[in-house]
Amino acid sequence: MKLAELSVSRWQFTVVIFVMLAAVGLSSWAAIPRGEDPTFPIPVYSVVAIYPGATPADIEQLVVDPIEEQLGELDDIKEIRTKIENEFAMIIAEFETHVDAERKKDAVLRELNALRPSLPRELYSLDVFDGGAENVNIVQLALVSPSAPYHVLQELAETLEDRIEATPGVKGAETWGYPQREVRVALDIARLAQYGIAVTRIMQAIGSEDVNIPGGAIEIGDRRLNLKGSGNYTDIEDIRNTVVGGAGGEIIRLRDVAEVNWAYADQTHVARYNGQRAIFLTATQKGSENIAKVRDGIYRELDAFEQRLPPNVKLERGFDQAKNVSHRLNRLGEDFVIAIGLVLLTLIPLGFRASAVVMISIPLSLAMAIAALYFTGYSINQLSIVGFVIALGLLVDDSIVVVENISRYLREGYTRREAAVQATRQIAVAVVGATATLIFAFVPLIFLPGLSGRYIRVMPMAVVFTVLASLFVSLTIIPFLGSIFMKPEPHGGSRAYRAFVGAIHKTYAPLLHRSLVHPKQTLALAGGLFILSLLLVPVVGFSLFPKAGTPQFLIDIRAPEGAAIAETDQAARFAETALAKRPEVKSYFTNVGRMNPQVYYNVFGRDEKSNVGQLFVLIEEYDKKTPALLDSLRAQFAAYPGARIEVREFENGPPIDAPIAMRIAGENLDTLRALAARVELAMAGTPGTQYVDNPLRLHRTDLQLAIDRQKAGMLGVSTAEVDRTVRLGIAGMRAGHVREADGDEYDIAVRLPHQDAPTLASLNNIYLASVTGAQVPLRQIAEPRFAASPTTIEHYNEERVAIVKSWVRSGYTTDRVTKDVLAKLESLPMPEGYRLTAAGEIESRQESFGGIGTAIIVAVFAILAILVLEFKTFKSMLIVASVIPLGVVGGIFALLATGYTLSFTAMIGFVALIGIEIKTSILLVDFTNQLRQQDVPLDEAIERAGEVRFVPILLTTMTAIGGLLPLALQGSHLYSPLAWVIIGGLVSSTVLARLVTPVMYKLLAPAV
Repeated sequence: MKLAELSVSRWQFTVVIFVMLAAVGLSSWAAIPRGEDPTFPIPVYSVVAIYPGATPADIEQLVVDPIEEQLGELDDIKEIRTKIENEFAMIIAEFETHVDAERKKDAVLRELNALRPSLPRELYSLDVFDGGAENVNIVQLALVSPSAPYHVLQELAETLEDRIEATPGVKGAETWGYPQREVRVALDIARLAQYGIAVTRIMQAIGSEDVNIPGGAIEIGDRRLNLKGSGNYTDIEDIRNTVVGGAGGEIIRLRDVAEVNWAYADQTHVARYNGQRAIFLTATQKGSENIAKVRDGIYRELDAFEQRLPPNVKLERGFDQAKNVSHRLNRLGEDFVIAIGLVLLTLIPLGFRASAVVMISIPLSLAMAIAALYFTGYSINQLSIVGFVIALGLLVDDSIVVVENISRYLREGYTRREAAVQATRQIAVAVVGATATLIFAFVPLIFLPGLSGRYIRVMPMAVVFTVLASLFVSLTIIPFLGSIFMKPEPHGGSRAYRAFVGAIHKTYAPLLHRSLVHPKQTLALAGGLFILSLLLVPVVGFSLFPKAGTPQFLIDIRAPEGAAIAETDQAARFAETALAKRPEVKSYFTNVGRMNPQVYYNVFGRDEKSNVGQLFVLIEEYDKKTPALLDSLRAQFAAYPGARIEVREFENGPPIDAPIAMRIAGENLDTLRALAARVELAMAGTPGTQYVDNPLRLHRTDLQLAIDRQKAGMLGVSTAEVDRTVRLGIAGMRAGHVREADGDEYDIAVRLPHQDAPTLASLNNIYLASVTGAQVPLRQIAEPRFAASPTTIEHYNEERVAIVKSWVRSGYTTDRVTKDVLAKLESLPMPEGYRLTAAGEIESRQESFGGIGTAIIVAVFAILAILVLEFKTFKSMLIVASVIPLGVVGGIFALLATGYTLSFTAMIGFVALIGIEIKTSILLVDFTNQLRQQDVPLDEAIERAGEVRFVPILLTTMTAIGGLLPLALQGSHLYSPLAWVIIGGLVSSTVLARLVTPVMYKLLAPAV
């Protein structure tokens, strides 16, 4: 190993290289993007179809089935989930995570564009939304005014939208919550009948005028001029003057048979801020930007814009994701500083000079790791910070081992330069092998499959980069600094070091000797503890990802199916009244008729129905009292009789419908409804469930026109003419557009005149055009009748399903409640062709934990391969690997003691623990082999190696625990379990493995 010798002898070169690396690290820290969570392209696409007036059955047959069939033929499709409701359908296509997300989105758009001509012409919209975290809004603003007209608020919002979109780092901005302005053509049925003009003629006349066909180009002299077309409406007078027919030599214009005025389309999204009338504006950022800088740029625009606002309009800065990011990163930064202090305390036995040399490795290693993250496209977020905190206790391990060995050589009389080179050379192979095992424990985590693996990936990347950097530092800069600053301590080391070694000699040495005398009893005790820990796993319980702990939450509102938007708004106002009385609540955005714009990476709000609403609530801070606040609100909302009002917290991890979900697959909706009712009953009767939701519980009652086809045929009225005219009369139809001089474009909507929402009496005003030109009243050939239809139809991979969902009460674990529900459903008989599958978190966990299982297998065998390469015998490999089960003991007991479950991140802690344990065990076995090569007797070599190496092993363990302790005590359900697993595993492996490994060495005694 000549690297250490080179760094000492050519110290000027060493200094230049490391100053350069430190500078690159600082530059990268200033430039690297920052965010709350990792951002990455997610190959999940939502196809949203809106078909006014259509029932779920109609949309399923005419829209959903063709789209599902088309998307199902794409390569790498993982699953297709569909939810169909009245007038609305959402098809979610999820692809395998390894695909190119942008290319798959292009493929989805290409397939839909090819299919669009064959879909119904009345389909109002067909849009595709992608599910990437980069589409999360980083700010949500409100323009609040009790009196300003909506078109004024809209103009202000669109002006502000343009200014925000021009801000550096902003990806896009969008406005929400106001009715669209339109030109309303209210037909006069009596005048149409008088002139014998069919409604379809009105549509054709407006449509033909709303066409702009360029005339080409003509040459005049030496100039070439374009000939503009005469189409396009530019103002409302053009529309009023549209010729729609003629009678008695007189031209009939549109204004003769209709009222043409500016109006608002039916409002489908009502928005309020803190209970006051408002419209919302949101903005997203580009993925490679620093969220704080982007937010500051947006707020500068807001400051300037506010100066121009009318006195009756107020701009409210509601949601600011940069505050969440700052809070999380500052909290983790504080933990990081505390961890550095604790690490420094654990180094006291080494002495001041040696500790200072070791501490140099921290900023250098972190600077190199941050640069590596920056150049590989990752960001600073809560998971990368957690990776650095985990690595903090590990990155000094190599330096501690090298420095402790240099100190030992100095005490033996070597010069500083000789000690630095010789000590590093002696320990270098063991250090490289130990670090390699640690890295191979984390590398499989980088390749975990699924969205959970993509979400967590930056954490192992941060650890790997930091540990690699620390290895490089320990073999280069540490020997160089040791050769300059370290000197032999008198009397065998500092007072703290002598006390430390003396304590080890008095406690550990006798225990080690006794274990070697009774090897079988030692192994039996360790094996018994391992078996006991495995038996405790069901008691600890399982979970996937915990709640996010952000100071925001959602209140979902669902009124009875078919409820008018006014009824849903009444429920929303009830929720607003409850929130206004809570001092913990800072502000809230109210949405009626749709969900809130996306503000969290795994929550997508696409429902647009009159019976749904959602409040986005911001509280002062998320603390220990917050769960009690949420439970109190749940109890208050449960008493509201007119709608389901449910409180939901944001959760980490991949998106799932609900923590507990049972999916019943089959063809017949009536059979599915009956089975779903039984599942709902079992689920509601299970302790720990709440908000049990069975979408097939109720039928929806609709009106259906019963057409007398014989009479219609005699009068010359086709069924298609009935459907088209009824739709125009009730919902209205878009006939064209008007484009004003400023470029703004508005719809021209043709409909019957009714002041408010259409009523049953509106059908009496509809007349149908017959083939003879006569106007036939609708009531002569059709009458409305009540008809039942399903409220919701759901598909999973193109198959009809019923999904009964439930959330979990506070104080219960999802795993335990799910098992209780499944136990109740074991006796549920399923008809032939129907099957019940546990979905929700348990299905997502199987995918995520399946990947973890593979990661553990790869990590273990990669580490075993390294051990065989290093020690060249299977016996040595088994001796070193015997430490693995001993860490499991402490990890499981730590989870049990702290009340955490065996979550996804806790499992990652166990994977990381494998490498950390192996690293310390290698040092012991390697030194024992060196002593035996010097002809030291077996037992003496084992005992001496155990005592000598226990000093650096205990120091590295203490530094690792010190680095992780603030993270563990923070109480985060996301990363505290991971920290406790590693801490508990280190404690148990330090106590047990330092006895079991020597005993295994004695029993197997490899050749040297």
